[in-house]
Amino acid sequence: MSQHTIHLQINGESVSADVPAGRLLADFLRDDLHLTGTKRGCETGTCGACTVLLDGQPIKSCLSLAVMSDGHAIRTVEGLGSAENLHPLQTSFMACAGLQCGYCTPGMLMSACALLASNPRPDKEAVHAALAGNLCRCTGYTQIVESVLDAARSMPDGN
Repeated sequence: MSQHTIHLQINGESVSADVPAGRLLADFLRDDLHLTGTKRGCETGTCGACTVLLDGQPIKSCLSLAVMSDGHAIRTVEGLGSAENLHPLQTSFMACAGLQCGYCTPGMLMSACALLASNPRPDKEAVHAALAGNLCRCTGYTQIVESVLDAARSMPDGN
């Protein structure tokens, strides 16, 4: 398989890499860059565990080729906050019990991050719509939606 050199921003850092033409973005992030917050669940784009932001928009990285990200900015859950400085979404997910086993959480956080960037004061319906592409088998979604709404209340501009 042919190799392609890609240049992109990942979590604010410039990255250049040679990747096979058919390399999935999820595999590139997890296996090549060791950004293991991006999960592969269903591998069909249904579960949303692999959601990352491409130029601020949520995409399913299990359905995207790494070469398609050439020249773009990717944000993964590792770029959301740090252990010392959690993003308000991360704080709210903990405070409102929006996470259970945690497998879906990175994708939920990234979808919610995109929502709050475009709509800093969403209502429940907007949160449900933004998270529609993310599945959770543990929570029943009530706590997840409340977590996003709680974060929105604590963030001055949604970022």
